[in-house]
Amino acid sequence: MAEREARPEPDLVGLERDLRGLDPALLRDLEQHGFRPERLLEWAAMISAGQDRNRVRGEVLPPAPEDVAQPPQPGSAEGERLREAGLAALADGQVALAVLAGGMATRMGGVVKALVEVVPGRTFLDMRLAERAAWAERSGGRVRLWAMTSNATDEAVREALQGRMEGDDVAVFQQAASLRLTPQGRLFVDEDGNPSAHATGHGDLPDALRRSGLLDRFLEEGGRYVWVANLDNLGAGIDPLLLGWHMEQPAPLTAEVAGKLDDVGGIPVRWEGRLVVLEDFRLPKGFDRDSVDVFNTNTLLVDAQALASLDMAWTYFTVVKQVDDRPAIQFERLVGELTSGLDTRFVKVPRSGPASRFLPVKDTEELEARRAEIVAHMDTVLGENRHAS
Repeated sequence: MAEREARPEPDLVGLERDLRGLDPALLRDLEQHGFRPERLLEWAAMISAGQDRNRVRGEVLPPAPEDVAQPPQPGSAEGERLREAGLAALADGQVALAVLAGGMATRMGGVVKALVEVVPGRTFLDMRLAERAAWAERSGGRVRLWAMTSNATDEAVREALQGRMEGDDVAVFQQAASLRLTPQGRLFVDEDGNPSAHATGHGDLPDALRRSGLLDRFLEEGGRYVWVANLDNLGAGIDPLLLGWHMEQPAPLTAEVAGKLDDVGGIPVRWEGRLVVLEDFRLPKGFDRDSVDVFNTNTLLVDAQALASLDMAWTYFTVVKQVDDRPAIQFERLVGELTSGLDTRFVKVPRSGPASRFLPVKDTEELEARRAEIVAHMDTVLGENRHAS
């Protein structure tokens, strides 16, 4: 067996010196969004372990058939009963939709993904606003839309929402930021000699929500459920039937999965007996990912109180990026890790057809290919509100 490639130990003394020399204004801004120099030093100490440290240890098995549930069919007696329960919760103001809006559309011209036009004159953000308005009107209740931005997208999203934010009903909150490192463990600087900041991943959502005050106020006002979805997956929105189904489950977290084709990403597994999502890069070497025929769509429905009370040790993963044509190391956490801290039920949802809940858009070609399906889906969701934003 080949020996693991030797990696130099990180220069922690040099990194401490780099951190002491940070511009105070930059440091204050980073610290407002959760940055702690001592934590970066802890992460830097792990650089020599490489990306293999991301892999889990212990027994990992495919989920049993009963681990992935099928919701009742829409229109069935049971489906209608659950749908009515979900609509009642919406009418009671118990639901918030938190969309992950921290990404840049690097394969669509490097613009802010939330502001990419799905159809002429209507961006992903516009569509989410219209969705919120439609469900508020349909249910007669207060429906909240929260967008989690990053250091790269916050300013642009807030500017796009000028005049359209409505207190806690339409609000923006920002995930954490940190600084990239070199493979030697020193601060990575860009071509202008400035430290290179990055977002620390959508796993920041619970902490970022708490910092914003949105989650506490939501609970105080009777809120009970937070739906989490990628902003660009317009199939993954509010669904009263799925809401009603979740409300009757004993687990505080429902994770949506869809049938797998050639998808790369997280899958549900049994890790040391616990049902969790593991990303590809976390699976033990030799695990047959094809033994699992569904994958995680990154759409979660979680009890708000469980989210507020969450106390878990998050895993920050080692990620190697090319920045200015040089390798840079950053540390990120993923929202799917919630399944490691909260008991989870998995539910299989359609990925194609009019009821699809998986319509992601990663690049311009995929947007062109999916546009008709996205428009048809959104017309069904929006109804008479299809022109509202």
